[in-house]
Amino acid sequence: MSAALQALARDIAGEEELEWKLWLENREAGRAGGVYRFHSVEAAHRYRAKHEARLAAQGIGDMQCRSFDANEPLSALAHAVAG
Repeated sequence: MSAALQALARDIAGEEELEWKLWLENREAGRAGGVYRFHSVEAAHRYRAKHEARLAAQGIGDMQCRSFDANEPLSALAHAVAG
């Protein structure tokens, strides 16, 4: 996956208001995903629409997406780095 998705990773890295993306992969199950942090909800929604269209064009239609607000105090206790 690392070699095959270099161009996609570069495109995502250049996404407006993206702070970071954590790439996830389960090779045995043939599943992949990510956790994204954007500067704004609007940017996250724009990216979601773009990415859903990109995946649909590749015949991938079973994307699952959920949005959450970060709980900064608890995340800091668990050593999370925000921003």
